[in-house]
Amino acid sequence: MTTQTKAIARETSPFAAIAVVFLAGAGLLFAAGFAQATVLHDAAHDSRHAMAFPCH
Repeated sequence: MTTQTKAIARETSPFAAIAVVFLAGAGLLFAAGFAQATVLHDAAHDSRHAMAFPCH
């Protein structure tokens, strides 16, 4: 008895990729534009520590 698996190929349109990138960028701009400066600093600082990057 043999088992065969089929690979399903999905083609995405360039419009879908552009839409995802646009939404991600708009979300980042919105979050950065309305966040307090200390919140952004603390998030970046914690991310540096999480990646073992020496920041101070």
